[in-house]
Order: sequence, then C-alpha cells, then structure tokens
Amino acid sequence: MRDLVEIGMGRTARRAYELDDIEIIPSRRTRSSKDVSTTWQIDAYRFDIPLITHPSDAVVSPGTAVAVGELGGLGVLNAEGLWARHADVEEALFRLTTAAAEDDDPLAVTKLLQELHAAPIQADLLAAAIKQVRDSGVTVAVRVSPQRAAELTPDLLAAGVEILVVQGTIISAEHVARDGEPINLKQFIADLDVPVIAGGVGDYRTAMHLMRTGAAGVIVGYGHSTGVTTTDSVLGIGVPMATAIADAAAARRDYLDETGGRYVHVIADGGVHTSGDIAKAVACGADAVMLGEPLSAATEAPGQGLYWTAAAAHPSVPRSRVAVGPDAEVDLRTLLFGPSSDPDGAINLFGALRRAMAKSGYSDLKEFQKVGLTVRG
Repeated sequence: MRDLVEIGMGRTARRAYELDDIEIIPSRRTRSSKDVSTTWQIDAYRFDIPLITHPSDAVVSPGTAVAVGELGGLGVLNAEGLWARHADVEEALFRLTTAAAEDDDPLAVTKLLQELHAAPIQADLLAAAIKQVRDSGVTVAVRVSPQRAAELTPDLLAAGVEILVVQGTIISAEHVARDGEPINLKQFIADLDVPVIAGGVGDYRTAMHLMRTGAAGVIVGYGHSTGVTTTDSVLGIGVPMATAIADAAAARRDYLDETGGRYVHVIADGGVHTSGDIAKAVACGADAVMLGEPLSAATEAPGQGLYWTAAAAHPSVPRSRVAVGPDAEVDLRTLLFGPSSDPDGAINLFGALRRAMAKSGYSDLKEFQKVGLTVRG
C-alpha cells in the first residue's frame, strides 16, 4: 500500500525515499568476496561490472571509453558533445579548466559550454571518435538525445555503434511536438538492429511505457549528483532514487509477466556517490549503475576534476552546474577496484560492491536484488 501524506486540504503526496534513507540487512549467511560475481549481460553484450558511464565529456573521451571497456564496464560517448563538434577537443577542455580556475565569473564555464555546444555536429569527427573505440575491440555505446535520435542514428550505426543510448533529462515513449514529427520510440527501436537503452524516468508508469517500446534497458533518474544542480532546482521535477529504482523494478517484473519472459534492465542514474550507494541501488532492483561525477576524480577523466552533464550546455535552460571536484589523483583501475586508503567509499567502488554482496550472503547481482532493506527512522 502506498504511503500517502496530506500536504494540505484535499492534496496528498506519496512519501518516497533516497538511497541515503535505506540500509541493507545482511542475511544469516556470509561468503568470501572471491566467490561473488558482479557480471551482467544486456542483449548479447556481457560486462564484468555493472557500470555504465554517464555520457559526459567531463568523464568520457574515446580513450576513457576504451579504458572503461577494458576494465569490464561500458563507456558511453556523447554523440552531441565536444568530440562531435570540435577537431581540437584538448583546446576546448583547456579553455574550460582555465575558466573554472578564475573566480571573477562563477557562470563562466556554463557560458563557455553553451558556446562550445553551439558549434555544429560534424559527422566525420563523430565517426572518428567512434572508430577509436571500435578499433580497440570493446563494446561501442553512444548517447543521443530524443530530439536528435532520428537525425543522428543512421550515421552512428554506419560508424559501428553496438548499443544506442537515447537519453534526455526526462523522456517518454512518444514526444509530442507542435512543429515537426514526434519521435515514436516503439517504431524507432523496432527499425534498429542494435539494443537501445532509454531514459530517464522516475516512476512505474513511464518505466513500463518505455519497456513496451522494446528498449533493452531503462535509465532511472536524472543524473543528479552532489556537486551539480538538479532538475529539481530548475524545473521543480525530482525523483528520490530508492523509490524510483524500486518502482522501475516493479514495472520490470510486471512487464516480464506481461510478455512471458522479456527482461528489461534497470539502470540507476543519479544519487549514486559512493560504493555503498552502488550496493543500495542494486539492492533496490537496479541491474547496473550509470556513474558520472564519481569518475571525475580519475586521472584519465578529460575534465581533469571538473564535472558537468549534457544539460549544463542547454542554450536557454541549463540544468546542471559545473562542479569542481577533487584533484585527479587516482587512476581509473584503482578507482573501480582499489586498493583504497579512502574510508568514505569514493575509491574501490566495485570491490566494495563485491564485499557488500559477500557480507550479505549473495553470490550474484540478481540474487542481491532480493536482500532485505530497512528505512532509517
């Protein structure tokens, strides 16, 4: 039964929970972390860890996409980002880091991002970036916005994209527009030969609608993190992640029954800052997590400690502040697998997930989704 509270006469709201509000309950059995598997598979693609990178230029270049893939995760390039618009991305990144270091205008980096993203997308630059990832042998994944999916996808497929991520701040199964043809995701996905991951969503109904389009995975959340402003601040739209993940997992279960066995993956994007958050996201029902800001501390991160989402460059309504994180001091492998001297869960993200699963007595991710949970008082 839903937990409804009255917020005024004749108006109720549902009580919902963030990942910080819940805790995992270990079972009576424990096991060695060496006996735990963190592998997961979406369509024909298998990964050693449940990691998808947020498609931010701050953390994903063609080189870091390759590095993430070689470490067992899935790196996602932004088809509408700097690598698709500028031949000299290093110069663009230098301008961004220089602007961030200057204190006279706190909005200078956002303004610069808007300027850099006003340049047109060049198909040859995008193809060259994708080719670098494809030639390495790792799985090639690229993000495109719903508004430009129909326009850009043919070029992306021709370049060798294997997993397409259709991601906006908020997405629906059908975008209704007064001017121009709306994108119908069901028809769009049916015409493709590659799996599509779509999102973000924050509720059961929208998750179910996206699953019925044929998406292989649904992104839950709007990518909010500790250092950037969220959609809640600008649009008043928010989603407590523990509840949103659990709702999407319920939609997955019902859709599985509805279709007689078609499984759609739930990917948590937002509110995941530490290794403990990763464990809680999986415990709530996520199959994988989409990480952005936690990866900005890696020495391989293009932003050199800066972090922003694609929404930061919106020409009229930017919905993400550029965050200045810690100095890049740790390589990507250590960030993901340790060893760590950090006691706050910022390093050894997936080594700690293995330990959480082992301490709770579960041997794989699907089993770990059944772990007991409590809500903090």
